[in-house]
Amino acid sequence: MQSFVDKTLDSRWLWLVARILLALVFLSSGLAKLLDFQGGLAEMRAAGLEPEWLFNIATITVLLGGSMLLLLDRALWLGTGALAVFLLLTIFVVHHFWALPEAQAKTAMFWALEHISLIGGLVAAAIASHLRSQLEGKA
Repeated sequence: MQSFVDKTLDSRWLWLVARILLALVFLSSGLAKLLDFQGGLAEMRAAGLEPEWLFNIATITVLLGGSMLLLLDRALWLGTGALAVFLLLTIFVVHHFWALPEAQAKTAMFWALEHISLIGGLVAAAIASHLRSQLEGKA
């Protein structure tokens, strides 16, 4: 007989909850940049990205598109890959702690480490999606 833990880990609802929790940070950021477009433009300008409107639209597209693929578990590898590349790029463009004054470097390093941890979660989600589809005979 399958244990409670095994049943829970195999359940579709827990897989959905995990994807929602992982996507939440990307969805909220993408929606914030979409709903407060001027605020998104200000973020792009602060990061030195021009033309800021193009970078804001690209950011919104990656954040919301990647989140949707993650939530729907459709081409999840593509969505998580796009989000992981986005996070990696933000480390080099925005959170480049190695090049900042000491007062700002510590905070930027923590943001960079958070981004790296999220990348790990995205990779784990892609692996889990692939294995779940194999087990269900979809691969």
